[in-house]
Amino acid sequence: MAKEGIKLIANNKKARFDYFIEETYEAGVVLHGTEVKSLRMGKCSIKESFMRIENGEVYVYNMHISPYEKGNIFNKDPLRVKKLLLHKFQINKIVGQIQQKGYTLVPLTIYLKDSLVKMEIGVARGKKLYDKRQDIAKKDQKREAEKDFKVKNL
Repeated sequence: MAKEGIKLIANNKKARFDYFIEETYEAGVVLHGTEVKSLRMGKCSIKESFMRIENGEVYVYNMHISPYEKGNIFNKDPLRVKKLLLHKFQINKIVGQIQQKGYTLVPLTIYLKDSLVKMEIGVARGKKLYDKRQDIAKKDQKREAEKDFKVKNL
């Protein structure tokens, strides 16, 4: 996501470790004024957030946006439920995918695209313990190979 006009606000690294991401979508987030100002300052956490689809709409729960310091009475609850903006056909496709056993919807990143707050969400399948061990082993092998390559080039 190193494109022009995109500023990363929060990243959910744990989601990529715990799940196989099958498909990703970009969704807009419905926010109030002081929440946007707080996000521009980078005060957001999506580490423990989760998503649900209710009445044909997608909602994010436990996404923490810290209150804006100068917002006083206009600040909203930091953990309030936020609605995501997706096209109807995308929501229907997601519903069909997550009804399969073992699939869920996870928030991956939240970022500013030009002046709009967007969230990258993914349809994911949970990893087993041995899958996580394989990922760690691959990462270690890659790190060792890069280390050996650096030593040989010196």
